[in-house]
Order: sequence, then C-alpha cells, then structure tokens
Amino acid sequence: MKFNPLCVERNDMAKRNDILAWCDEVLQVGMFKDYAPNGLQVEGRAEVGKIATSVTASKAAVDFAAEQGADMLLVHHGMFWKSEPVTITGWKKARIETLLQHQINMAGYHLPLDAHPVLGNNAQLAEKLGWEVEKQFGEQNLLNIGRLKKPQTLAEWLQHIATILERQPVAVGDMSREIKRIAWCTGGAQGFFQTTIDEGVDAYLTGEISEAQFHLANETGVAFVSAGHHATERYGIRALGEAVARHFELEICHFDEDNPA
Repeated sequence: MKFNPLCVERNDMAKRNDILAWCDEVLQVGMFKDYAPNGLQVEGRAEVGKIATSVTASKAAVDFAAEQGADMLLVHHGMFWKSEPVTITGWKKARIETLLQHQINMAGYHLPLDAHPVLGNNAQLAEKLGWEVEKQFGEQNLLNIGRLKKPQTLAEWLQHIATILERQPVAVGDMSREIKRIAWCTGGAQGFFQTTIDEGVDAYLTGEISEAQFHLANETGVAFVSAGHHATERYGIRALGEAVARHFELEICHFDEDNPA
C-alpha cells in the first residue's frame, strides 16, 4: 500500500541546526547506544522551509524530496550503518549525489524514534491499532507491553492488524487462542521474543520473523506475529515530521513506497 503524498503548506523558514537540536532534545538522542548515526547525515542548505519524510532514505524518497523542493529529508533508516562499508559508491553515491545537487539535508533518527513514548514507532503503532500501553521495558526501553481493549482470538486480531496496516501478517500460534496481553517492538526485533515470553504475554508482534521464532511459538504457546518491518515503522517518522512542521511552522510532505519486507 502506498500513501498518497501529503503536503501541508506553511510560510516560514527555520535554521537547519535549530531543527536538528530540537529533534535531538525531544528524542533524547544522547541516551541511546545505536548502530547508526542519529541526526544530520548529509548536509544541505542552512535554512529549511519545507521538509519531506520517509521511512527509509531510498533513492525513490530522495527523488521525491527533490521533486517537491524539500530542504530536508527526515527518515528513520538513514544511509550509514556500522556493519556496512564506508565507501560511497554505487547506490549510495546515487542517493547522496542527488541530495548534494539539490542541497537537501538528510537527517535520520533510528532507535530514539523507535522508543519515544509519544512520537515513536512503538507508540504510534499502538495508537493506530488501538492498544492500551502498560509499560516500556527491555533493552533501551525498546519493548512495549500492553493490552487489547477487548480480548480477541488470534485469528480476529490478525484480521484487525491486516485491515489497519493493509498487509497480511505472518503468524505462528493457535488461531483460536484468546489474545489480551501483548508485547511489541516495531522493525526487526524478532530476537526479543524470548524476553517477551518471560513477561507472560499472550502474543508478541514485531516486523520480521526468523527460523527460530517458529519453534519458540509452538513450544511455548505464545503467538508470534510478523507484521512487516516497513509496515510497522511507517507512523513514527510521520509523527516526528508533523511535530517538527508544527513547531517551526514549516511545509511538510510525506512519502511512502510499497515494501513487502
């Protein structure tokens, strides 16, 4: 599913560094140990009147920002990761070249955006799906526990998720089991499944599934749901972008693209 690009027009300018400082403070960037840089990754013009948001700084997102005349592209998944080569060649060169040609700033916020209790991916997903949040817990408060407003069977819950996210989740578990208390973490957080099992939940939802989770779900009775890395992380960056646009009175555009992962 693709969002229609949404643009909200305003008539003001803000300094790039003021926007970055505000994001750093709101998201408490200094509190996190991350494997990607948070904040400015590619420098563009010093003043910003229009921002674009996207889950990932893909070439399509970069091209969209350029076409829309954006001064800043705000993303969750940037271009630089500790596990990747540091050379700028191929696809990475193409993305950065377009940003530099159009003087577009590219800023990314990774784990801090996952964990924020209001703007974050976990919080925004819970709001979209109508879950009641009980607490954040686990490594860097990246995990959440909550409850459904009304108990549902696993089959009913999956149908609700599919309707809201417009993507059929992958699930392992007894479809007739009653689901009430749940844990979740957006993106690629399947490795936290055992941690959530220990909390006594009925089900755990994240964005991806690996081979081991099939066996854990079957052997523990705790349902495992993979609802899509991209699909579960659409909402945090939109919320952050809209908060920035409101605070600085800027124009904003949102970009989304079909991603089955």
